[in-house]
Amino acid sequence: MIILPAIDLLDGQVVRLREGKLAEKTVYSDDPLAFARRWEEEGGNCLHVVDLNAAFTGEPRNIEMVKRLVRTLNIPVQVGGGIRSLEAASTFIKAGVARVVLGTGAVDSPIFLENLVNRFGGDKIAVSVDARDGHVAVRGWTEVTSINVLDFIRMVEKLGVGTIIFTDIATDGTLIGPNFPVLEKILDKTHCNIISSGGVATLEHIKQLAAMPRLHGLIIGRALFDGTIDLEEAVALANYHSDARGAV
Repeated sequence: MIILPAIDLLDGQVVRLREGKLAEKTVYSDDPLAFARRWEEEGGNCLHVVDLNAAFTGEPRNIEMVKRLVRTLNIPVQVGGGIRSLEAASTFIKAGVARVVLGTGAVDSPIFLENLVNRFGGDKIAVSVDARDGHVAVRGWTEVTSINVLDFIRMVEKLGVGTIIFTDIATDGTLIGPNFPVLEKILDKTHCNIISSGGVATLEHIKQLAAMPRLHGLIIGRALFDGTIDLEEAVALANYHSDARGAV
């Protein structure tokens, strides 16, 4: 299981939101590059970047920072937030990101998602499945659709998407732990790479996740910024328990 430290960008600052709410924002830094270098030095396998400006407004405002991150780091960078057009996806992919992550764009237009997969390949496309009470949420988690999470994941997989990032909104930024039962159901229903996001607070959470068959990765955000998890310890623990279950 790989570990993906997360940096959420809002107006050029590194922030974290509780349950996706702008009103519950914590600002950690005005220097995203410093955090990114630190996460790389401590063993992070891939940097997960979210453009919160774009997630809420649909207008990317942090593209130049993403380009700087890609140029600076030796580990892969994946980017999500407000990617709702071919132009936006193409801009990031041309900048060298490993994957673009779609959320609202994939829900609003499966045809758009399919076109991206056909153009760039499934390995370059991830879909963020953000769930509240079993249904898919969109537009920076401000709207909850009637779409069932598992039904949506099946559809995404059929279109050829290589990676799904699953977030239970109720756990994100809360440090109460991931939604293990739902993750188990998702892993049973898909062959895509599944990355868990949200709620991780302790090394015990990481140990439990690493022991789950087929879980590809884990995104960690607030726990790293608040210091409740040491990234080097997390990576070592994930590697150890993934090896123990025979993961590659």
